Amino acid sequence: MTETVFTNARIVLPNEIIHGHLVLRDGRIAEIGKGPAAGEDMDGDLLIPGLVELHTDHIEGHYIPRPKVFWNKLAAIQAHDAQIAASGITTVFDAIRVGTDEDQTITVDDMVELGSLIGEAAETGRTRADHFIHVRCEVSAADAVEGFERMADNPRVKLASLMDHAPGQRQFTDLEAYRTFYQRKKNLTEEEFQAFSAKRIADSEQYSDRSRRSIASTARERNIALASHDDATEAHVEEAVSYGTVIAEFPTTTEAAEASRKAGLSVLMGAPNVVRGGSHSGNIAALDLIEAGRLDILSSDYVPFSLLQAAFQLAGDKVISLPKAIQLVTSAPARAVGLLDRGEIAAGRRADLVRIDDRNGAPPIVRAVYREGRRVA
Repeated sequence: MTETVFTNARIVLPNEIIHGHLVLRDGRIAEIGKGPAAGEDMDGDLLIPGLVELHTDHIEGHYIPRPKVFWNKLAAIQAHDAQIAASGITTVFDAIRVGTDEDQTITVDDMVELGSLIGEAAETGRTRADHFIHVRCEVSAADAVEGFERMADNPRVKLASLMDHAPGQRQFTDLEAYRTFYQRKKNLTEEEFQAFSAKRIADSEQYSDRSRRSIASTARERNIALASHDDATEAHVEEAVSYGTVIAEFPTTTEAAEASRKAGLSVLMGAPNVVRGGSHSGNIAALDLIEAGRLDILSSDYVPFSLLQAAFQLAGDKVISLPKAIQLVTSAPARAVGLLDRGEIAAGRRADLVRIDDRNGAPPIVRAVYREGRRVA
């Protein structure tokens, strides 16, 4: 039996913050107590649960750090993992894309190999955080179903999302937002942009519905949690519910967020949306949903540190209390995907913890990160 005691800490519990100590045994939280104890002095810093991240696209930037530059996949995973852990994230769902088009440089073979290597790295002690896989399925692509079926056998796959980024609907109802995102990003002429858009609309009409049905069916068979993506209408939500969806990722309207909540889905929005004060696509602001009590989970999306930053920003601005803000990035995402052994400082839970110095102004400083009681950052 191994035992560690942290003392003189402000411990963030589900509904309060206490000044006290924690006893860890064999990677689990054994005792929570008020007042001092003999052990490692936390110097009055906060102890919060390790963050749980369900949707980060960040790994692709390490694999392809520059256009046409492909890094060693295992090294990319380790670099990504180091930044994840340093951001206080102890459980991460790496978002891996399936469903490609002629303009993409990442192939299905690349994604399948990357997924296999994530599992290998996690199982051989190469990673600091606990890694799972979230398969992002671009259902408007001709090879989305094939790609998902190849990924579904990976035991690390625990979540899949159904997304369609064709113009004129969901995330890109506003065609000008689509133009801003893609025409400038790809440096397209007007004629090229019109052809690009027309192709994606046609692909969506041809493939999206049958891809959604097929992928949802496979996910149910494999016990893989399912998420919808960029729902904009009640009809979108009804469709998602019919597929067995449990998470509504990035709803683009209040209407869709309300309908998702009423249907029992966990509503997820991006932490960068909170930090920036709004959506980069011009859709609904996450802060509006939080203030209305219609948001359950925050995701770092494309900036790992934004998860912690957003939680403390919400508390600092007195939008919600710090314990409630921490739940958005710990217990709520863990519960949504069935990971009931983590996400909360409570007896018997995994000792996934983050030591935070919040006394030197915003943003908060990560002083130490522990996974199952062992310091990893």
